[in-house]
Amino acid sequence: MRGNFHIKKLYGYLLKTYIPLFLMTFAICLFLVLMQFLWRYVEDMVGKGLGLNVLGEMFLYAALQLIPLALPLSILLASLMMFGNLGENLELLAIKSAGISLIKAMVPLIVLIVMICIGTFFFQNNAMPKIQPKFYSLLISIRQKSPELDIPEGVFYKEIGGYNLYVEKKDRKTGMLHGVSIYDVSNGFQNMAVIICDSAEMRMSQDKLSLVFTMHHGQQFQNFTQGTENMNFSQEFIPYARESFVTKTMTIPYDDNFNRLEESVLQESSSSNYVSKNITQLRASIDSMEQFIDSVNIADRKVMKQYTYLSFRNSYPPNKRDSIIQHAALPEKTDLDTLLASKDIQTRTSILQSAYAKAENNGNDYMFRSMTKTTTQRNINRQWIEWHTKFTVSFACFIFFFIGAPLGSIVRKGGLGTPIVISVILFIIYYILNNVGYKMARDGVWDHWIGMWFSSMILLPLGIFLTYKAMTDSVIMSTDTYTNFFRKLFFIREKRNYTIKEVVIEEPDYDAIYRSIGELTEEVTLHLQRYGRLGYKSYWTDNGYDLGLASIRNRMEHILNQLSNSRNPMVIEKAKEYPVLIKYVRPFHAGSTPAKLCMYLFPLGVIVKLISGPFERRINRDLNAILKLNNDYNEILNSLKQKMAI
Repeated sequence: MRGNFHIKKLYGYLLKTYIPLFLMTFAICLFLVLMQFLWRYVEDMVGKGLGLNVLGEMFLYAALQLIPLALPLSILLASLMMFGNLGENLELLAIKSAGISLIKAMVPLIVLIVMICIGTFFFQNNAMPKIQPKFYSLLISIRQKSPELDIPEGVFYKEIGGYNLYVEKKDRKTGMLHGVSIYDVSNGFQNMAVIICDSAEMRMSQDKLSLVFTMHHGQQFQNFTQGTENMNFSQEFIPYARESFVTKTMTIPYDDNFNRLEESVLQESSSSNYVSKNITQLRASIDSMEQFIDSVNIADRKVMKQYTYLSFRNSYPPNKRDSIIQHAALPEKTDLDTLLASKDIQTRTSILQSAYAKAENNGNDYMFRSMTKTTTQRNINRQWIEWHTKFTVSFACFIFFFIGAPLGSIVRKGGLGTPIVISVILFIIYYILNNVGYKMARDGVWDHWIGMWFSSMILLPLGIFLTYKAMTDSVIMSTDTYTNFFRKLFFIREKRNYTIKEVVIEEPDYDAIYRSIGELTEEVTLHLQRYGRLGYKSYWTDNGYDLGLASIRNRMEHILNQLSNSRNPMVIEKAKEYPVLIKYVRPFHAGSTPAKLCMYLFPLGVIVKLISGPFERRINRDLNAILKLNNDYNEILNSLKQKMAI
């Protein structure tokens, strides 16, 4: 009962630590993705005179719409930071020393993450269909909003459709424009009009649908082509009309109002209505579009059968329509080229023109039909993508927890430094994989379920691997682990380092060492005689090789440990020359069931045996080196005995 009480207290401590950390990281991640949204669409919002209420509404919908993107990253970062802090403060070590495994300590957090995943699914299924139409309709409305009118000095202003304006100088206090040139191409370039005036005043009409220019002391030039369509003018002379004025008023259409797009436009559009549907509505829409494609395919097959290959029969009398089929069944076949060559030139031309026209008409007709089916299939892909997104985001949150928590316990680094770096790298990988799968599913290159679950299929094994390594207290983040691996891979020898000790507690017994060296020599010799050339069957079934190497390694290390206490420099230097025996690398233990199965898979077994060949040859060279060093040591020990005897 007391143990259960302590575990419950631990659960409460973990939840109190994780929840504030998760809320903080979620706010940070949401802010970051919101800034990414702002950088992406800043050009569409700046310079259009939008009110704070419109911008605030836009950012609110954008933040809600970006929650599925920020949630997995925040879970990953919070898990890394929390378990990194626990490992760095030795709290995780205390939990494990109390007999509580990592998975058992993660139980309350797993329950919390499952609840978050369920909540994310309902948010995707129920809230997003209402948020996304509001977001996209408002975004389209902002994009279509005309820019705020601010004509610069000394450059042409082209933001007013059909008009180019040039202002030489502006009076900021009075708003008067000086040195104004207006190029009116709203009626086409052939009917272009140019207005040049000394000064002008510009104001917006009351309904904000047009600009009113009041111009002073200027001239208007306009191409004079109306009513002259049948007259031939040379390219060097085009008549124009010139008008001089003291004051002239001109109205230019310019909509400065903010016209909000109705949400129903998106909901009723077949190409974008998927953003406003839940999984039930998406499934019904997908079924209806698939039935439509099936019906179009059936109709196309009927049309192809009736009008494409056998269209010539439609012009035959009913009693002769099957004569060509009966003629085709005769043993003698008519050469179509000879039949065509027997006709006169006009008949052949008529036949070929008719065939070309029919082929072109059929090609155009089926191209149009294929475009309809392609558009419908693309809409189906979009609907499937949205359907799978309801589930993939929730599952991504679950995966990222099982990546972040074990990785944090392995790295054992808290704070915002290392966790942020690792989180950003992992999230970039997830983002790239997710985008690749999304585009492949959208374009129909992959099946929709493969594309949308592609990132999860890649990251799930990583989460399982990290969880297993964290449970077994693996040192996968230790540099020594990878250093030793690459040393073995590239056969980089590890050197022994012995020095003469200032204080020796136990002097080496040279007589016992001499006998041990003789036993080691005998054991190495027997091993080389038996396993000098390891056969294919022995490689997979005989575990005596590994046992013999382990015995040789232990005996040699025991002898060298005794010799390291010697005060004789010659003995110490010779001990440094002994090789460090590597472990013979095998995929499975010799004699085990997987090893025997691999042996019977003949090509695979031979390949693995060949790969292990360099390790076997190195071990044999090291064993021969041990025999030579043993002989040298015997001579050194004999000389030491003689000196001691004298």
